[in-house]
Amino acid sequence: MCDHHEHEEHKNSYTIQRALIALILFAGGFKLKPLFLLAYLIAGGDVLYKAFKNIAKGRVFDENFLMSTATVGALAIKEFPEAVMVMVLYQIGEYFQHRAVEKSRHSITALMDIRPDYANLNGRKVAPQEVRVGDIITVNTGEKIPLDGIVTDGLASIDTSALTGESLPRCVKPGDSVASGCINLDGVLKIRVAREYGESTASKILELVEHASSKKAKTENFITKFARYYTPAVVFSALFIATVPPLFFAGNWVVRALTFLVISCPCALVISVPLSFFAGIGGASRQGILIKGSSYLETLSKADAVLFDKTGTLTKGVFKVTEIHSENPDLLKYAAYAESSSNHPIALAIKKAYAQEIPENLNIREIAGKGVSAEVEGHEVLAGNDKLVNPPQKPDSAGTVVYVSIDGNYQGYIVISDEVKEDSKTTIDELRRMNITTTMLSGDSKSSAEKIQGILGLDSIYSELLPENKVEKVEDAIKKSNGSVIFVGDGINDAPVLTRADVGIAMGGLGSDAAIEAADVVIMDDKPSKVVDAIVSAKQTMSIVKQNIIFAIGVKGLFLLLGGFGLVSMWGAVFADVGVSLIAVLNAMRGGNIKKKN
Repeated sequence: MCDHHEHEEHKNSYTIQRALIALILFAGGFKLKPLFLLAYLIAGGDVLYKAFKNIAKGRVFDENFLMSTATVGALAIKEFPEAVMVMVLYQIGEYFQHRAVEKSRHSITALMDIRPDYANLNGRKVAPQEVRVGDIITVNTGEKIPLDGIVTDGLASIDTSALTGESLPRCVKPGDSVASGCINLDGVLKIRVAREYGESTASKILELVEHASSKKAKTENFITKFARYYTPAVVFSALFIATVPPLFFAGNWVVRALTFLVISCPCALVISVPLSFFAGIGGASRQGILIKGSSYLETLSKADAVLFDKTGTLTKGVFKVTEIHSENPDLLKYAAYAESSSNHPIALAIKKAYAQEIPENLNIREIAGKGVSAEVEGHEVLAGNDKLVNPPQKPDSAGTVVYVSIDGNYQGYIVISDEVKEDSKTTIDELRRMNITTTMLSGDSKSSAEKIQGILGLDSIYSELLPENKVEKVEDAIKKSNGSVIFVGDGINDAPVLTRADVGIAMGGLGSDAAIEAADVVIMDDKPSKVVDAIVSAKQTMSIVKQNIIFAIGVKGLFLLLGGFGLVSMWGAVFADVGVSLIAVLNAMRGGNIKKKN
């Protein structure tokens, strides 16, 4: 894959170099005519080659054939500057188009971070591929779980964010299932392997990313489709002009036919259409929206449904205390003291909420998988889950609940929740006004997902999903959609679904490198409202593209008609070609000044 992208970049660099060399020779051609021919061959040699190659394969009427026929016609009637400029302008247009398409499309190397390097088996480190189902492996603190399995011994908190996108660690104990790619944050785990490496969760995610892109069809270039009909029409029309009228009327009909061919060259389309996309991509980039190719702009403009990941996309992925339920006014203080030595996200949220100085020497003891105990002002304080503190009743809360007891007496609980981003609500509202449906796909619990739905007003939600489940939901949405389906995510776990959607948008500022590489669009500042800006930019760019197409074809058609009757000279042909191209290019550049929606 890397070799392919390097080849494309080298090829594109070569294209612009040839165009610049041809321009230099073009300038010298006004004093030394043979330089025109040399410039023509340098700028258009590959076009001529492709035309002959396609003719040999039976594909006669394409844009390469038309470019070749038109420019050879210009050379035949000694309009050398015109022939050279047509090819030079074509190569410049090709350069801009390829540059937009190939930018930032590289291998998803960051995803290799979830691939474990080794497994601890019988006191030695071995390759994960050597471990068999039923073997007992050891995973120490800070190590990645190399293979899917069942915990047989030990208590620990594991970071599952690489798989579920959820930044809150999960506590595991004997009997719990664990997936490869997760990281053991504390404790030592003994795990009985349930699947060989090739069938493991980490391996499946890598495979999904590598193969999902093959399911996404590339948008067929408009010019290619147009040329299927346009090219044979103008070629046969030119032949008709050169052969039939001379039988009945006097005049140099061969020159008229060649002029007709020069006029027919679709230079305005060849240049202005890709340049319109490129200008639109440039305008979006100035808003912090990186679009990796013109085809994604077109697909964005047809958005019918947007599916969001939750954590880090609609929410900040940063936990904070949102509720305190207790008759004890010092509950938060006691909890903060107990959690003072921990760097766990929950502990950090509680300490941040307390925001006061905490004394040392509290005799804190961590109880793996349950919570912590501490001696605070002569009292034994327990803070943790319901396995550590037995509450009289479990609250129906969307966040993570920390129960607190003092000297064995239940005192109440604290709720820690992920915070919704400030512009998430306006984003959903704006998409609804654009008649675009919104869905949230989350690896989180149902209650947490339902809470976010209530706050934002999403059309639908799906919770407790693994990466493969998210891919399935996107595929279902694509089947039901009348337009294009967009997925917005940020984590490594989102890479497969970002690749599968019609357009994958990654929240780039805080998102994983793998998600950014897999996505078609990257939002650099993590604001979901930029999704709306991207769609609006795409719609405006497509409007400019359509204007250029209608203008170029309309003017070209008029001049072809006049040229066929000999009412337009070669100067008219030059205007119909270069003049229309210039006007269309100026219109295309407006795409770089797209106004922000929000």
